[in-house]
Amino acid sequence: MRSKIGRTTMFFAIAAVVGFAGVSCMGVESGVQDDVARMVDGADQFLMSLSDEERTRATWTFEDEERQRFHFVPDETYDRFGFPLEDMSPEQRDLAQALLSTGLSQRGHMTANEIIELEAILEEREGGGQFSRDPDLYYVSVFGTPSTVGTWAWRFEGHHLSLHFTIVDGAITVSSPTFLAASPAVVTEGRGAGLRPLGALEDAGHALLESLDAAQRSVAIIAETAPTNIVSGVELAPNPLSPVGIVGSDLTPEQQDLLMAVIEYYTGVMSAEIAALRLQKVQDDGIENVTFAWAGGLGYGEVSYFRVQGPGFLIEFDHTSRDPNHIHSGWRDFDGDFGRDLLRDHLALVEH
Repeated sequence: MRSKIGRTTMFFAIAAVVGFAGVSCMGVESGVQDDVARMVDGADQFLMSLSDEERTRATWTFEDEERQRFHFVPDETYDRFGFPLEDMSPEQRDLAQALLSTGLSQRGHMTANEIIELEAILEEREGGGQFSRDPDLYYVSVFGTPSTVGTWAWRFEGHHLSLHFTIVDGAITVSSPTFLAASPAVVTEGRGAGLRPLGALEDAGHALLESLDAAQRSVAIIAETAPTNIVSGVELAPNPLSPVGIVGSDLTPEQQDLLMAVIEYYTGVMSAEIAALRLQKVQDDGIENVTFAWAGGLGYGEVSYFRVQGPGFLIEFDHTSRDPNHIHSGWRDFDGDFGRDLLRDHLALVEH
């Protein structure tokens, strides 16, 4: 047990040193080399470090159905594939971190590693329980051949963390679905005390709720009881949820800024180029057409749920278990998860 937690702490430290500074170490400054080129370099370096047997576990064709499988539950309840951290050498772990950093902002990279760190904290508290809280059970998978001109994808996934990146024609990166969760949501004592990986998202939702007057709240609050989990779940192609809640056009400019703060939490998890793509979709939808809905308790520490939905995207936040001290959240693109919309356009061009 002690050695495994030690390896996780080292992996977490590498995130701060290699992952964040690693962009500079690889000679890649923001705005100099685009995201796709950095991803290709990161994926190539990682794959070259693997043996033939390891590479077989880590790679699939782009067309394989595995590319569109995802979940956020522990391994005991889901058959998860890929090459896991637990089987990586120290060098391979460094390279896995370097690849992970190519798709995320510095804040997003830190958040991902804080989520992983929580598994070690849970293992110390719950060792021998129903689930093996194992911070080494996070998997890297590559689909197709990394290329700055071709179509391929990669995934980093484990309990409470599911990140997907799809590159179409070497030019555009799609980063959905995205799932981030935290248990405990707040570490109150002992190892990691004060750690709150999704605190900024929770704060943004509460700030918007608290800004609403009584009439606005009567529209925004859709139920006294929160759902038990995010509503979209792990559907391959989720449909828009009921457009309930308060619409952006009924918010003041200041409240629209608070609504954008919730959205920008999720766009800001990603690298600058991907964040710009996500924000462009929101701008195309129009903030006036985005709805905010709340269910459950209104204060911190109460069972609660909120969602932000635009014509093309959905953000969900669920804080409903462990008293509650356990958050699930996700970003879904109704037409573009796993690059579906871009692949459809690509095929249409090829056929013509």
